[in-house]
Amino acid sequence: MPINHWSRFGLLLGLLLVSACSPDAPPPSSVQRVDGHLDAQGLLSYDPGDYHETRQGTPGGTLRMSAALDTGTFDVHSSYHGNVQWLARIVYDCLLYQDENGKISPWLAKSWDVSEDGKTYTFHLRDDVTFSDGAKFNAEALRINLEHMRDPATKSPLAAAYIAPYIDGRIIDEYTFEAHLREPYSPFLYVLAQSWLSMVSPKQIREAPKSIAEHPIGSGPFVLQSYTREQGATFIKRADYHWAPPVTRHIGPAYLDRIELSIVPEAMTRYSTLQSKRSDFTLDAPAQNTAAMRASQNLVVRNRIRMASPYRSVTFNTLRFPFDDVRVRKAIAQAIDRDGLAWIAGFGELLAKSDYLAVNTPFYDPAYRDVLKYDVDAANRQLDEAGWTLRDAQGYRVKDGRRLSAQLLGFESPSFPSNVAVAVQADVKKVGMQLTIQMMPLAQLTDRRTAGNYDAIGGGYWHTNTPDGLYILYHSDSRASPTKSGNNLSNLSDPRLDQLLGAARRSHDPVELQALYSAAQQRLTEVVPAVPDFESQVLIAYRTAVKGLIFDAVHNTPFFTSVWLDQEAP
Repeated sequence: MPINHWSRFGLLLGLLLVSACSPDAPPPSSVQRVDGHLDAQGLLSYDPGDYHETRQGTPGGTLRMSAALDTGTFDVHSSYHGNVQWLARIVYDCLLYQDENGKISPWLAKSWDVSEDGKTYTFHLRDDVTFSDGAKFNAEALRINLEHMRDPATKSPLAAAYIAPYIDGRIIDEYTFEAHLREPYSPFLYVLAQSWLSMVSPKQIREAPKSIAEHPIGSGPFVLQSYTREQGATFIKRADYHWAPPVTRHIGPAYLDRIELSIVPEAMTRYSTLQSKRSDFTLDAPAQNTAAMRASQNLVVRNRIRMASPYRSVTFNTLRFPFDDVRVRKAIAQAIDRDGLAWIAGFGELLAKSDYLAVNTPFYDPAYRDVLKYDVDAANRQLDEAGWTLRDAQGYRVKDGRRLSAQLLGFESPSFPSNVAVAVQADVKKVGMQLTIQMMPLAQLTDRRTAGNYDAIGGGYWHTNTPDGLYILYHSDSRASPTKSGNNLSNLSDPRLDQLLGAARRSHDPVELQALYSAAQQRLTEVVPAVPDFESQVLIAYRTAVKGLIFDAVHNTPFFTSVWLDQEAP
């Protein structure tokens, strides 16, 4: 996920031979596989019990779990990796949390006040929290963490951007901190609840900041005992921990004594070790094996949707031919079969998507979910209206002696396996467009992206717990340049959309925010900067011996403080 979060829920194998986007037989509905209740209007809700303990667990035991990828660092302030969503909760705590209704709730901050002008936030902190090196969590620790996030030496691709409006802070007393923003910024409390903005020991930040990468010191429920890059890590319980988020209803230390994490890139190995009881839990359940896992009496599969941005198969460079014409962009969006892509990438686990905000994001409006739906006839009409009425001998559209063609850049990743790229290529060919695919190393792709040297880029998603993800991806201020790391890869500059998303950042009124974000979602279906394909989903599996699993209400990922093991389970 280099800034533009790449998927982390599993290395999907290219098992389907793709001659067209859709499989030969209609894929089974993924609606029944997604956790929660998805109503006829397209709104998703979860059981409140998914987010808090319903009974006390049994202490003891070691949880053996696997993940497909290593984050490469435990310095979450310097990371953009998706696994930080769950990994940071093992070692670190955050200033704030989020409840099951999407409202910000206490964690290390007991309460807070916001000034009338929306530019001053006063946080009242707990006075009983310590880091595992003995350092206190207090106002000075909070100040040091905020400074570390935005320090150029940290090279933060995410945390720094999330607190960009922060100017400075004032320590009122040991446990009261006043944060000053340059402008109203309503997502501020929400981003402070995200794992990438966790609190690190102020002593470690001051004395040995480079050591955070492999020897992190947090205030969380577990302490890192050992870490071997690309192989795994072991965490041990912190016995004196007693400040879990109140929303979780967890009291005291974690139940588990140890967590042993193995990095297992091979999907089949993650499945076979779970099936054979050599592991208890996988954070990246292989989609191709979920049918077998669901049929097992000893395994449980969970499928959760992340808030904010769905996956995209194509992000258009709106400054370059042929995607400088919105009619071409809309035609390509309508030419791509999302149900087919979801089946190829997720084997029936993924929820197809053709609008720009995840179904469980605050202020999501389902009114525009079908505007860009798969419709080959509509796509052909759009291209005809754009003047692409002639065809050459190969069947591709031409105008003024020029073929309708473009290049799609990508790198092999879980969010954009090459078979998905080939499927997109086949779909757009049906409406007369030539799309060439160039897969390249990530570093090379990043250079091309920074220079703006591309027609379109494949893959990517953006997870955040606020609809402000739309600002990050599509506001003109978020465009990348050689001197600025931005995430508006479409290079979209639409004054109407900018006005809506900017106003949403300044508002704290829920009624006004709903109107602004609804209008922004409508506008995105009109300007079409990218092609959403399916929801960004977290697919996990575990043995029935694993009990007490709840989900982090911020990220919809597992929250291991509450997990315990039933030693008598099969």
